[in-house]
Amino acid sequence: MLAELSEWFWQERLWFPKGLGWADLVDRDGRVYAKANDLWVALPIALVFLIVRQIFERTVATPLASLLGVKETVRLKAPHNPTLECYYCNISKTPSQVNLCKQTGSSERQIQRWFRRRRNQDRPSLLKKFREASWRFTFYLLAFIAGLASLIDVSTSTLLPSQYWYYMIELGFYGSLLFSVASDVKRKDFKEQIVHHVATILLISFSWCVNYIRAGTLIMLVHDSSDYFLESAKMFNYAGWRNACNYIFIIFAAVFIVTRLIIFPFWIIYCTWVYPVTIYKPFFGYYFFNGLLMTLQCLHIFWAILIIRIAIRFLTIDDERSDKDETDESEEEEEEAKDKKHSRKNGPMQNGHTVHNNNHRKTE
Repeated sequence: MLAELSEWFWQERLWFPKGLGWADLVDRDGRVYAKANDLWVALPIALVFLIVRQIFERTVATPLASLLGVKETVRLKAPHNPTLECYYCNISKTPSQVNLCKQTGSSERQIQRWFRRRRNQDRPSLLKKFREASWRFTFYLLAFIAGLASLIDVSTSTLLPSQYWYYMIELGFYGSLLFSVASDVKRKDFKEQIVHHVATILLISFSWCVNYIRAGTLIMLVHDSSDYFLESAKMFNYAGWRNACNYIFIIFAAVFIVTRLIIFPFWIIYCTWVYPVTIYKPFFGYYFFNGLLMTLQCLHIFWAILIIRIAIRFLTIDDERSDKDETDESEEEEEEAKDKKHSRKNGPMQNGHTVHNNNHRKTE
């Protein structure tokens, strides 16, 4: 059964134009071609990336955060309440005060305060965001340099060691992003990021198997060229360096628009969508490859709209597409002020009972 499925999947008429096949990718006359079996190397590389990331975040990113002045806000934990916890986890993170007040015997204001604190507990810390941005900045910068290096030698059609490792490392990195998605900072464009990672992995794998090495390298290079600007802008934002964040973000926006909305569609997709049909008839692999490219282009347009909106308003990259907190801190501060005012009028209360020592400082 598996043998028949494999034979059907790898049939030449799906992945090659008429007149070409797998036999044309057999090593000969000193020329080396990519092999599908090479892709298995990306799995251990992905696991290595996960280990290296943990070491990097502890030994490099954390001291760097301290050096740049990343400050963490102390957050109070919501007191243990099984009824509210069950509602929060299974029904909604926004309370329905009427029902919950009856079930718990707490006031509406106490219910609101508990849910604010509980939401704050789930928000990723500033240090976690900084460490994640530092890791991605480091990889994207090094990957961009490696991509440029792999394109230097254009005089040969054989597979170069630099191209081999560039592909395997990129594929391993995106694999590690999928493995760590559950523990990473969950952003507003979480679903779009998953689609992007899956499409990228399929693109890298397919272009490797059918020897579209040149096109695949250019696609990865175009993407890496702007990503490290975004991650560095986030780092400065988390450190409170607003001016540096703003200037770098503007550079990122310009590079992103040029590479993703001009070079990618009008040069790369043109060469894979328009030019090939002048040589051979379209086939399944042609539609599959370009379908993945168009998926990425739709994501580029989606992100470009967010980026342009931020750039126009010249906001800091507290990352509208990703890092904006679930609750508005200014609203929470206003609520806290109301709580304190209410407390002064009626005396300090907690869960409906008088608290004799309520002088400790509260920070949410």
